[in-house]
Amino acid sequence: MAGDGREREDLQQRLAQILGEDNVLVDEPMSKHTTFQIGGPADLFVTPDDADELAEAVAACKEVETPFFLLGCGSDLLVSDEGYRGVIISLTEGLINVAVDGNEMSCQAGVGLREASEMACELGLSGLEFACGIPGSIGGACFMNAGAYDGCIADVLKSVRVLTPDGSFATLGVDELDLGYRKSRIADEGLIVLSATFVLKKAKPEAIRATMDDLTRRREEKQPLDLPSAGSTFKRPEGHFAGKLISDAGLKGWQSGGAGVSKKHAGFVVNLGGATAADVHAVIEHVQDEVERQFGVRLEPEVRFL
Repeated sequence: MAGDGREREDLQQRLAQILGEDNVLVDEPMSKHTTFQIGGPADLFVTPDDADELAEAVAACKEVETPFFLLGCGSDLLVSDEGYRGVIISLTEGLINVAVDGNEMSCQAGVGLREASEMACELGLSGLEFACGIPGSIGGACFMNAGAYDGCIADVLKSVRVLTPDGSFATLGVDELDLGYRKSRIADEGLIVLSATFVLKKAKPEAIRATMDDLTRRREEKQPLDLPSAGSTFKRPEGHFAGKLISDAGLKGWQSGGAGVSKKHAGFVVNLGGATAADVHAVIEHVQDEVERQFGVRLEPEVRFL
């Protein structure tokens, strides 16, 4: 954290006043909070109970110019071995309310995509089937317009409620979000997703379940779900598939330390056991260099580095 230990203690006390002492952890290992199971300690790790507490916590960090990061389910994320010098604000314990009104479903940012798709299925609401295997949160999904199997968040999103950089709340319609492939205005402008409302369609739960079961089977057949990863490591390059390029480059199974390219699906870098963030970086950089050398395509990571 920027500044001395005194500043850190002052911020810790301020956050404890806002969130309660039990919701402020010191030097929390980030390996416990990422799907990669990798990452050193965060200076402070806090869990707001609601949007107002979140806004106050963000304001407290900004007042003392301390970096902060909004954490959902910890997928698509690689945290350095040194950890994070700042405040991690975790949303998956407090911001997890779900409300349904007819065929509209509103989920707070900390709700898992898998959980949201399961709830929609039980309620006979179709549209989130594609998300049944995505290990991220609603907030992260809106941030990057998450998608799979020909579906994406933009297809079913109606609006998001956000915290803006000036500390105010706003509701933005889907047409105001500039959603594209793994991009959004939310990411570009530093907006913080508080909740999202989806417009779904009435359908028979058993038909929805059949689709989800089929997608789950396809995912299990093709993806290395038995090993920790951050999901797909690279964005899809124009006119190509990242996994095919990596496989064609002969890189399936290539290892550095405890990390390697999955033998099952080359688009995934996996933690084979005891991998460090440095190991993962080494694999990613080697893959990028080899694919570019052989095919002239520079792969862009989908994973965010913290």
